[in-house]
Amino acid sequence: MARVLLFGRLSDIAGWRERELESASLADLRASLSAEDPGLAEALSAPGVQVALDQAIVRGDAALSSRSEVAFLPPMSGG
Repeated sequence: MARVLLFGRLSDIAGWRERELESASLADLRASLSAEDPGLAEALSAPGVQVALDQAIVRGDAALSSRSEVAFLPPMSGG
């Protein structure tokens, strides 16, 4: 099972920060999370949300293994 982490407002919306979920790819994982929680689906599709797979930012789809760590990162601002 992949370790899934949500940060910032994403965890606030979902009501959880960390879960273990079974999924074959990032696309499947997003679809599963979206089907489970429409509010989270909207937040994950917002501009600026990034995905880190095993601590590296990825764009698009990628395969997951049982030891994968997937982190969804909200847009960051600096100052």
